[in-house]
Amino acid sequence: MPQTDAPRTEAAPRARSGRWAGRYASTASGVRPRWWTEVPLILFVYAAYTAGRLLARGDTGGAVDHGLEILRIEKALHINAEHPLNRLFTREAWLGVPADFGYASLHYVVTPAILIWLFRSRSVRYRAARTWLWTSTFIGLIGFTLLPTCPPRLLSPEHGFVDTMAQYSNYGWWGAEASAPRGMGGMTNQYAAMPSLHVGWALWCGVMLWRHGRTPAARVAAVAYPLFTTIVVMGTANHYFLDAVAGAAVMGAGLLLTPFVMRTADRLRTLVGTRVPWARGASGDEGSPIVSVGCHTSAGERIPRQRESRTGPGAEPGASPTDAGDSATTAAR
Repeated sequence: MPQTDAPRTEAAPRARSGRWAGRYASTASGVRPRWWTEVPLILFVYAAYTAGRLLARGDTGGAVDHGLEILRIEKALHINAEHPLNRLFTREAWLGVPADFGYASLHYVVTPAILIWLFRSRSVRYRAARTWLWTSTFIGLIGFTLLPTCPPRLLSPEHGFVDTMAQYSNYGWWGAEASAPRGMGGMTNQYAAMPSLHVGWALWCGVMLWRHGRTPAARVAAVAYPLFTTIVVMGTANHYFLDAVAGAAVMGAGLLLTPFVMRTADRLRTLVGTRVPWARGASGDEGSPIVSVGCHTSAGERIPRQRESRTGPGAEPGASPTDAGDSATTAAR
C-alpha cells in the first residue's frame, strides 16, 4: 500500500495545477515544436499583424466619432480613469517618461521573452500558449478593421487629453506623431486603438507567469505587469479604459477558440502528410523513435540485451527464444 499511495498523493496536486493547460495539451498532435519552424511562424504572424494595422486605417472621421462615443459611454458610467491618469503623467515627468518608454517597448521585449521561456522550459504547454496568443491577435485585427477608433491623444484639445509621447519625445527614440521611431510615424495605424492588444498581450504574459512560474517573484510579476500596462496605456492617452476591457475580452475569446484552432491545425497537418510524403516526414515526431525493438530484460538485468529468435534456420539444436541471459546468470553462479 505505501508504494501505491505515494504516487497518488504526488500526482493529485500536479493534476489540479495542470488542469487548465491539460485541456489544450490533449488536442496536440504530440509533435514537439522546433525552433526553425517557430521563428518563421512568429515573423509571419508579426508581419500579418503589422500589415493588418496598416490596411485597417479606415475613415478618420469615423474613427473620431467612435472615440468620442467611447468617451461618452465612459463618462456616463463614471469610468473614464484615463483623464486623471493623463493629467498626472503630463504634470509629473518622472512618471510620464518611464510610462512612454514602457508603452513603446515592453510589449516587444516581454512577450517574446515569455514565448522563448515557454519554448525552452515548458515545451509541453508551449503550443497551446502560442496558439492562444496568435488567435487573440488575429481577433484584435478584426476589431481594428471593423471599428477604427481615435485614441484620446488625437482628440481635439477641448476634450482634455495631452499626447505624452509628443510631450516627452525628446527623451526617447519615438517621434512626436506616434510611438514608432522618428520618421516612421506614417507607417503605423494610429487609429488601431480598439481593442488594446498592449493590455491583451500583457494579460497573456501574466497568465503564463502565474501558471508556470515557480517563484513568488513570478507571481508578483504576473499581477503587476498587466496592471502596469493598463495604467500606462491610459495615462499616456493611447487608449480608453474600454479599450483595455476589450483587450482582455479578446484574450478570453482567443482562449475559448484555442482548442478548435489546434484541432484544425492537426487535421490539416494529417491531411498534408497523407497527400505529400515528404511533408509527413518533416512534420512527424522525430524525437520519439522506438528504441526497444528486439530488446528484453530478465530478472536481475539492468541493461536490456539484444535477443534473436533461435527457432529459425541455423539455430542451435534445442534452442528456444527464451531469455538469453539465463546462461550468463548460471555462469556467474
